[in-house]
Amino acid sequence: MVDMPPVVQLDTSMGAIVIELNEEKAPKTVANFLNYVKSGQYEGTIFHRIIDGFMIQGGGMDAEMNEKPTNKPVENEADNGLKNNAGTIAMARTQDPHSATSQFFVNVKDNDFLNHTGKNAQGWGYTVFGKVTSGMDVIEKMRGVPTGRFGMHADVPKTPVTITSAKIISE
Repeated sequence: MVDMPPVVQLDTSMGAIVIELNEEKAPKTVANFLNYVKSGQYEGTIFHRIIDGFMIQGGGMDAEMNEKPTNKPVENEADNGLKNNAGTIAMARTQDPHSATSQFFVNVKDNDFLNHTGKNAQGWGYTVFGKVTSGMDVIEKMRGVPTGRFGMHADVPKTPVTITSAKIISE
């Protein structure tokens, strides 16, 4: 019997997105993401950064742009061979390559410059840990929402795009 990869469904205010996670290539990142799903972390968070032609980012802020508390950062696994191609999901992070917590993004095009090229400040890249298997039409709709500034944040949807629930379909 072949092990089925974990699958998560994100129900959003614009529709459902189903993501197949790659536990084999990004075990620590997948475990981290599944912990957040199980704890209810993503419910009520928004896609707070949408840049058409680049990516949509969510998983960390509420509609008032307050950051939710997170667990310890997860080790960067961007050297796993997975590429930041259109439809893949990857971890967001700060300049520190090992700083990813709950925030993630979906690539809306192939973003080769985000791929791992070396274990140095410029080369670490962003850990891809899965792909959208259903709901790219929802991602396409999200790409087109009007965005603007919200305090110090740019590219914030003017009408919040909310994750209403996140659930594990298969583990």
